[in-house]
Amino acid sequence: MPDMEPAGPQPAPVAVHVGDWGWRHAGRAAWAVRGLSLSIEPGERVLLLGASGAGKSTLLAGLAGVLGGDDDGEAEGDLRLDDVAFAGENLGVPRDELWSRVRWSLDAVGLDLPLDRSTAQLSGGQKQRLALAGLLAMRPGLLLLDEPTANLDPDGAREVRDAVAAVLARTGATLIVVEHRVAVWRELVDRVIVLDAAGGVLADGAPDAVLADTAGRLRDAGVWLPDEPVPTARPVAAGASLLEARSLAVGRAPLFAGRRARRRAERGGELVGHALPFRADLTIAEGSALALTGPSGVGKSTLALTLGGLLPPLGGELTAAPALAGRAASAPAVWRSRELLTRIGTVFQNPEHQFIAASVRDELAAGPRALALAPEETAARVEQLLDALGLSALADANPFTLSGGQKRRLSVATALATRPRLLVLDEPTYGQDATTWRRLVDLIAGLRDEGHAVVAATHDAEFAAAIGADELPLAVAREAVA
Repeated sequence: MPDMEPAGPQPAPVAVHVGDWGWRHAGRAAWAVRGLSLSIEPGERVLLLGASGAGKSTLLAGLAGVLGGDDDGEAEGDLRLDDVAFAGENLGVPRDELWSRVRWSLDAVGLDLPLDRSTAQLSGGQKQRLALAGLLAMRPGLLLLDEPTANLDPDGAREVRDAVAAVLARTGATLIVVEHRVAVWRELVDRVIVLDAAGGVLADGAPDAVLADTAGRLRDAGVWLPDEPVPTARPVAAGASLLEARSLAVGRAPLFAGRRARRRAERGGELVGHALPFRADLTIAEGSALALTGPSGVGKSTLALTLGGLLPPLGGELTAAPALAGRAASAPAVWRSRELLTRIGTVFQNPEHQFIAASVRDELAAGPRALALAPEETAARVEQLLDALGLSALADANPFTLSGGQKRRLSVATALATRPRLLVLDEPTYGQDATTWRRLVDLIAGLRDEGHAVVAATHDAEFAAAIGADELPLAVAREAVA
């Protein structure tokens, strides 16, 4: 944590007033938020909870002024911020003070990287810290944080929380933070507001009083509570080998690497690039589950993409066994997209990166249609997944208008629609309430029972335990990981 805050004027804390407010995305019949009324006094620290899809992110976007105009949706009611002068105070910052703020903010969130490092080279967790640093550098009077510790390891989450606490202590800024897991923020906030998925506010008050949930309404609504029990994993006997890695080196090859060089690497040769400082040895078998764990930026996503056949190895061997490859080549990196569909399904860390259709239903049908399945079979798979993951009411919605948790469930469902033998997931439980989290756990545990294999890059230790995953911890300082 930085010792000295940079000089400059301090903004005034901001008050928030929401009067019978609502927002409906263009083309949607249902309102994302409706009938919401609340007031937040200057300097209050609020934890905003609610079921997935209750409208938490929509409210924050409205307060930030980024929901768009009439073409993007319809608003009703009143949404006001008192003392908006803090935005103007961030204009025309002197150059010396600007760089002082930059250094202080990066230090505050624990992001010790060269200033000329390309943002494209950052992990998801590092990008999360960078976004927060950008907000801290603005010295806001109102801090709106939407799942700020998502994709961060536990130490990183605490660093971000401590950085926010330091800023609040020095500025007195008003805080509204959205999280599904409350433990990180419970001691920092002085108020908890729970949105009702049906509209309005379900609970509002001091953290201890609200989270006690004496009437059981929060638990029924799927809100994560501090004592939430974790399901016990069912034992699954491993079957035939699907994928084997031996001294596997992973990393990002330069974009200018020639096709011949990539083909050589895909056949087991070395490819020059930015290799991560570990070599992986592992076997993935039918019915197995493996959790890739470790600090943010260590390379979990890169290893996952390599195992999924979407990045070529930089060295070592990655071989698909006959039970997975069938008649295809033994190197997943050379498989065409159609060959990957039934063999390896990958869920990216950012759900939007894999959406290609204008509706949730068409998104789920894209894979089966690419396999030329009969329309009846495609429809059956789509309906089953819509129901299993609580997306039936959103079947005709545009995927990009969903909440963060809904997008995550849709991205998992699109990978499942082609029923791949191996499922590779990157942070699969991001944005889930307790109910939808259990749905994901049940679905993935069921896949293991059917002989499918699962690899997940995750910081969610409860998820890994609930699906009975073995752990492969990655660490920057280690030369090899067995």
